[in-house]
Amino acid sequence: MQNILFIIHSSPYGDEHFFSALRLALQLQEQHKSAVNLKLFLMSDAVNGGLAKQNPAEGYHLQQMLEILTAQGATVKLCKTCTNARGITELPLAEGVEIGTLVELADWTVEADKVLNF
Repeated sequence: MQNILFIIHSSPYGDEHFFSALRLALQLQEQHKSAVNLKLFLMSDAVNGGLAKQNPAEGYHLQQMLEILTAQGATVKLCKTCTNARGITELPLAEGVEIGTLVELADWTVEADKVLNF
């Protein structure tokens, strides 16, 4: 089993970096389900992508993508410092998404076989 860590910094809807990260994560789960263990840590403005009740007017729906990933076994956490800074720590999160810490990210990084940054 290969441990793959995604660190996502990009704003959820400002450009396609966040979307591209989720597309790759979903493809890895679909194509190599029994061979990969996926963890996603959202930092900076990316933490907004982990909020519930998103209603994009058109295009991709990041909340749905995150919920598919977590339902299939991926772990998704939002940086607590980043959510605090944006005043969103107490808001409802997408199903399966949790608040995490830099301590967890440090552990995940050491345990990871691959670290991908978006």
